[in-house]
Amino acid sequence: MTLEVHQFACLSDNYGYLLHDSASGETACIDTPDAEAYLREAAAKGWTITQIWNTHWHPDHAGGNEAIKAATGCKIIAPAADAARIAGIDRTVAQGDTVPFGAYTAHVIDVGGHTLGHCAYHLPEAAVAFVGDAVFALGCGRMFEGTPDQFWASLSRVKALPVETTLYCAHEYTASNAKFALHADPDNAALAAYAAEIADKRSREEWTVPTRLDRELATNPFLRADDPALAERWGGGSAVETFAALRSAKDNFR
Repeated sequence: MTLEVHQFACLSDNYGYLLHDSASGETACIDTPDAEAYLREAAAKGWTITQIWNTHWHPDHAGGNEAIKAATGCKIIAPAADAARIAGIDRTVAQGDTVPFGAYTAHVIDVGGHTLGHCAYHLPEAAVAFVGDAVFALGCGRMFEGTPDQFWASLSRVKALPVETTLYCAHEYTASNAKFALHADPDNAALAAYAAEIADKRSREEWTVPTRLDRELATNPFLRADDPALAERWGGGSAVETFAALRSAKDNFR
């Protein structure tokens, strides 16, 4: 394989990602929370940034667009429904669109809910997906702009990816997510083991991201809102109703 993902910490709890195809020389920034950090990391790797893939409009995801474009001349690709609030866009994308990247193809997935236009980028040949703030290890993003129906449909599209897909999410929120997940689903043995592993990693200041879809399907309560046992614990409603109840509870969890 000629594809490399370079991950680095930036801002207070963001992860930055540079995706590089050595065969073509293409390098993509996945979001731009910190332009200086991205340019520094690319230079250290000897890579030239050619593309930016924004997942959504929030400043800690698109705030570095203009500075990186000014420095590199790269092309900016961003979700159409968030485009009015993202700087420097060269191309907008939506569900079902594709983005060429060397010999690879990124498939755009609508994961709206955190913002209306939030999208993810899935590279099936490499079994990776960049999911921004739509899905976290043991969590999902706050529902700032969407509806429970929209967000659950988005998570269902993520759930439908191949189970071996590695999910690159944008923040180190896993320890706090684990506390809520254990509250939401206390009888889940796989979750208990996962939470213990997370606590051990964070005690050594190790990253808990990326994660794998198969593990999240077994442990992440937001992806399991269609599980009858979890639904019963949270009111016995539909998957959308269970998701809405979980999301509301997480918003107020301390």
